[in-house]
Amino acid sequence: MLGYRFSKFIPQKAQNESAFDNLLNIFLQLVSITGGEVAESLNWLTNLDNEYNITDGSYGVGDFIDELKDKGYLTENNQTGNFEVTDKTGQQIRKSALEEIFGKLKKSGQGQHKTNIPGTGDETGTERRPFEFGDTIQQIAMTDSIRNAQINHGPGDFRLTEDDLEVVETEFKTQTSTVLMIDISHSMILYGEDRITPAKKVAMALAELITTKYPKDTLDVIVFGNDAWQIEIKDLPYLQVGPYHTNTISGLELAMDILRRRKNTNKQIFMITDGKPTCMKVGIKYYKNAFGLDTKILNKTLNLATQCRRIHIPVTTFMIASDPYLKEFVKEFTKANNGNAYYSSLKGLGHVIFEDYKKNRRKRY
Repeated sequence: MLGYRFSKFIPQKAQNESAFDNLLNIFLQLVSITGGEVAESLNWLTNLDNEYNITDGSYGVGDFIDELKDKGYLTENNQTGNFEVTDKTGQQIRKSALEEIFGKLKKSGQGQHKTNIPGTGDETGTERRPFEFGDTIQQIAMTDSIRNAQINHGPGDFRLTEDDLEVVETEFKTQTSTVLMIDISHSMILYGEDRITPAKKVAMALAELITTKYPKDTLDVIVFGNDAWQIEIKDLPYLQVGPYHTNTISGLELAMDILRRRKNTNKQIFMITDGKPTCMKVGIKYYKNAFGLDTKILNKTLNLATQCRRIHIPVTTFMIASDPYLKEFVKEFTKANNGNAYYSSLKGLGHVIFEDYKKNRRKRY
């Protein structure tokens, strides 16, 4: 009888990966999930080891902790005995996020972004055109030009004239300023679904991508709950959700203020959220309504979307929820801003943001 025989899947260990590297990968994930709580992360790691036998008899979690300190991932407070993460740990978490989400991206020199505007640029494109006065010798496509000469004059009377020359179009490079808004309202961990950890990973991967591949671009990260505030990239791995409502208005206002100070022509906002706006500040008080799309809050949010459009700042919304009323709000918001919206699963969020980032970098707003 034909059929299939199923057995327990036992993944193979990565080749040339030491016991330390294997535990480090798990530890970095745990540190990000716990918001930088080293003691809690090590406790989880010990429990995982007890249940799944991650280590063998020759190398245990205690050895791993000693090696973390020796290699500069942890420091120990001599007075309290508590462990604290170092900047090296945060950098390694960002690199791991980049690898996990965007794959094995290779650095390619001075990272810049192409526009769709041809001209006297400094990066070779793919388009060909006839030679014009002012084109440089370096732009001439010799193989194509010689082929044209053979076609135009024949192999018996070979000569290369100006009319035979083709040049490779060059493209301008742009610099881009991006503000990434991350929703840290309580709904990001409701109903047993951890949405904040994937959002953090995407932010860390994007930050690492920009700083390594596109160093002349800028990335500012802000979080928004009842209020909005800017955070440093190094603090991303330890970001946590709070008992907040969703003040999208405050986040957009802060993002616009940041981008007004940037001198780049290309500016954009990425917003990762799973909920509708439920809060706004009126004077020193908060106006809140968590039960629906409140008209007062909605109108103010849409007004800000329109303002962003007028100053040429597109907003790309990455919605990690599927509520039909929420989709209708996103549709209105996107129409007011003339931006983009994606209803992405947590699994595909990173790839969607990466592709949109590359696509927008080729525009000149």
